[in-house]
Amino acid sequence: MARTTTGRRRDQVHHQPDIARAAQLIADPSRARMLKALGDGRALAAGVLAAEAGVSAATASAHLGKLVGAGLVRMESVGRCRYYRLAGPDVSLALEALAVIAPPLPVTSLRASSTAGALRRSRTCYDHLAGRLGVDLLEALLRGGLLTGHDGTHRPGRSVRDGASGYGHDVDYRLTDTGRTTLAGFGVDLDRLPARRPPIRYCVDWSEQRHHLAGAVGAALTARLFALRWLRHGSTPRVVHVTEDGSDGLAATFGLRPADPEGPTPTD
Repeated sequence: MARTTTGRRRDQVHHQPDIARAAQLIADPSRARMLKALGDGRALAAGVLAAEAGVSAATASAHLGKLVGAGLVRMESVGRCRYYRLAGPDVSLALEALAVIAPPLPVTSLRASSTAGALRRSRTCYDHLAGRLGVDLLEALLRGGLLTGHDGTHRPGRSVRDGASGYGHDVDYRLTDTGRTTLAGFGVDLDRLPARRPPIRYCVDWSEQRHHLAGAVGAALTARLFALRWLRHGSTPRVVHVTEDGSDGLAATFGLRPADPEGPTPTD
């Protein structure tokens, strides 16, 4: 059975992390594409992951077996179907961090170019918003007085613990009374957030080099935007689009007007 993220952390207290093994698992292009497809925290069927990786069902099954065995991915059975999801947000954050130093993939088609642009415009970072939409949302929350603590800008020269990607530690964002009232009215139940997870966290967004909202509040707010159908998933995993209703709703509720509602439709 694969170890949980908590189990891996416990092991790392007493042992040096085997970075080479983790890197070897991610280094295979097919497995890397599968992990990226799972980066929004959703569970996907093996067939979907095979299509994303461009490999046969048998090859996908072998790759997924290695990822499950290493504890990077969990398998869930629903009837006769098997679904896979990342073992936890740490795996997604590791992929985001690698994106900072990774050379860009060659653009060989209009679809590849459109997908790259869409990921930078609006995507999920595990279960919360990232990309330009994510950092613009955090900025709107600050501008509207819902959050306080910083201006949302990543300044590498002043950073102490913050890197170019991943969870940030240098800044203490806090919900204001206005923020609590607004989010409660919007349908985010702050009293039912998971106790084990910090309510407010932030990530340094690798593509924008600004902060986006993470933590339990970031996840709950993102889930609410999907529930209202203000956001929709793109045809490529992790890509999200703002719907026309979402564009109007975000403007009215948070003072945020997305630059490109709906985004490209045929090649996202």
